[in-house]
Amino acid sequence: MSSTTQLDQLKQFTVVVADTGDFASMRQYAPRDATTNPSLILKAAAMPEYAWLIDRAVKEAGTGAPPARIIDRLLVLFGQEILQIVPGRVSTEVDARLSFDREGTVAKAREIIALYERAGTPRERILIKIASTWEGIKAAEQLQKEKINCNLTLLFSFPQAVACAEAGVRLVSPFVGRILDWYKKSTGQDYSAADDPGVKSVTQIYTYYKKFGHATEVMGASFRNRGEITELAGCDLLTISPALLGELQASTEPLVRKLDPARAQAADLKQVSFDEKSFRFALNEDAMATEKTAEGIRLFSADIVKLESRLATKRG
Repeated sequence: MSSTTQLDQLKQFTVVVADTGDFASMRQYAPRDATTNPSLILKAAAMPEYAWLIDRAVKEAGTGAPPARIIDRLLVLFGQEILQIVPGRVSTEVDARLSFDREGTVAKAREIIALYERAGTPRERILIKIASTWEGIKAAEQLQKEKINCNLTLLFSFPQAVACAEAGVRLVSPFVGRILDWYKKSTGQDYSAADDPGVKSVTQIYTYYKKFGHATEVMGASFRNRGEITELAGCDLLTISPALLGELQASTEPLVRKLDPARAQAADLKQVSFDEKSFRFALNEDAMATEKTAEGIRLFSADIVKLESRLATKRG
């Protein structure tokens, strides 16, 4: 047994990111970066200790401000507070209802970055989260040219990952646990960590990126158990919930690096490419990716609506 916690071992070759909107958890586990999404912000906004942030967002947005403007303020206020805790970057999500609106996504991302910059936060510390639809990927391609770094989320398939890399996206967040959820429900089987379909998906993406020199970072997300995390040790980044960060911190079992650029270079892979037509067809052929992308957009959109309702009561 090692005397070093698995969390500390993991940090030696993977950037650990906190998947939460709770500041106390970030302070406890000392991640480099943090990610948020509408569901996490909605959960945090319901906690009494964050009521002051909602009050401030409503006040700063101004009397009669539309809900979207207040939400943008709230997201940025959360982001600013998070950046006082983590030394790296925070991911702030574009409204999921814009997932099929390329121009709307670009405009919203520019608005969010402008809010951060007016508050004195440089854009280098922000990742704009966008769903991995074709429109989202093309929006991110434009934003990257403007030095607005993007985190493409709700990513469930290899074609989505390849299209993101070709677009020059800064970072992708393949969803491990949600892939596992779909396969368990579809097949009725349980999977070991090594056979986990979500783990295999991230391993494939990581290996492909390193093999062909793509600079896009891979951040595994949405974990269901500690085994999924340890099987992806060595991935560029892993965004982990407080509960699983706690499990990693409580364990001193040895952690072996599973993903490595040198091994990826030796992999027998062919380079592929997708235009819009081939991307849409490949995604359509993957029932899991199609269903989970759509479901994720619906869930995030529903939580934005709930957040709007909560803010409407504050606004009076």
